Amino acid sequence: MVLSVKHFDELTPRELYEIYRLRVSVFVVEQNCPYQEVDPIDPVAWHLTLHDGGEIAAYARVFRYAQDTAAIGRVISVRRRCGHGTQILKAAIETAKKIYAPKIITLEAQVYAKEFYEKQGFRQVSEPFLEDGIPHIRMQLFSSQATR
Repeated sequence: MVLSVKHFDELTPRELYEIYRLRVSVFVVEQNCPYQEVDPIDPVAWHLTLHDGGEIAAYARVFRYAQDTAAIGRVISVRRRCGHGTQILKAAIETAKKIYAPKIITLEAQVYAKEFYEKQGFRQVSEPFLEDGIPHIRMQLFSSQATR
């Protein structure tokens, strides 16, 4: 497994294509949720990919959310329950801490994934809400509490 952490401006056209292809495959096609997957956050975000061979095995993005807050989003593991999701989430937490030194790391999780994020120290801080027709919750992690 090879981890890559690149700012949007450092991505090659092929890397960006592979990231968008994966995100659309999961968040639009698999979840049957037509929405604008490519958004204004991408150009200001750090993009993390975990490669297995030549293929992306997992992906996440990290960006500044507010003055003392970083955010993690678009967390994907191509194969479920094999540890790749945990690896990319841990790498995203470490990247957020290194780049932004935030007091809080936040994310909006699909409700079904709540336990996955809780295992890394995130706690639910909102009631469930619909985002693009899918139930989500806001979760936060105080960066000093992040697991290693």
